[in-house]
Amino acid sequence: MNEPFRFSTASYVTQVCPLVARNLCELAAGLEQSSDASIFYHTFQTLRRHHFLTEGYSNDFAQWVLSACNHYELAERLASFDIRDYVSLNDLRRDFYQAVREACEARPQRAEAPAFEPFYFLEAIEVAVPLGLVATNLQEFASVLARIPRASIYFHFIASRLRLHLRTNDFSVWLEGSLGLKSLADQCNRIDIYTQTLDDVKQTLLELIAQQGASWPPTPPRSA
Repeated sequence: MNEPFRFSTASYVTQVCPLVARNLCELAAGLEQSSDASIFYHTFQTLRRHHFLTEGYSNDFAQWVLSACNHYELAERLASFDIRDYVSLNDLRRDFYQAVREACEARPQRAEAPAFEPFYFLEAIEVAVPLGLVATNLQEFASVLARIPRASIYFHFIASRLRLHLRTNDFSVWLEGSLGLKSLADQCNRIDIYTQTLDDVKQTLLELIAQQGASWPPTPPRSA
C-alpha cells in the first residue's frame, strides 16, 4: 500500500555561531570552519526569509560582500552559484570558500580592509509541527496543497533538501515513490526557487498537478 503524504510545517529558532567576519579574509576562514546548518541558513533559508523577493542576490554571503565590502565582482560570483546544482553542503561550502579565497589572494590589501559591518554566521534549529492533514492520491494532495501556509511549502519544498542531501524535495519524492508519477515529480523539482516566491511555487505546483488530469476543484482533505 502506498504511503500517504503527511503535511507538516516548521518554526525555526536562529542561533549565533562562534564565527564572525570583519573582512574578506575572515569570511574565507569562517566559510572553511562553518557548519552545514550555517551554510544552509545563509543560502536555502535566505529564500524563506525573503520569499517575497524575486530580484537581488540569493544568498547572504553575496549580499554582505556587496553591501559591507563593496566588492561587486566577488558578490556576482558568489551569487552565481545555483544551489540546485549541488548534492552536498560540503561541495557548496567548498565553492564559496574557494571564490572568496581567490579574491583574497588576488588583492590581499583589499581583502584585509575592514567591512562596513561584520558578518555573523548563523544557523537555525528546525522544529517540525504536523498539520494533521494527509493525502493518499493526487486529488487529495492538490486539495491540501491549495490551502497550506507558506511555511509548509518552505518546509517540504526547500528545507527538505537538507534532509535529502539537496537532490530533491518531499513533494517530488512522494509523487514518484508512492504514486509512480516520475515525470510530474521531475517537473516539480525543476521549479525555479530563485525567480518565484513561495506563493508562486504553490501555484506552479497546482498547475502541474492539474495538467495530470486531477479533478478540479479537488476533493476535501482528510485529517491524519
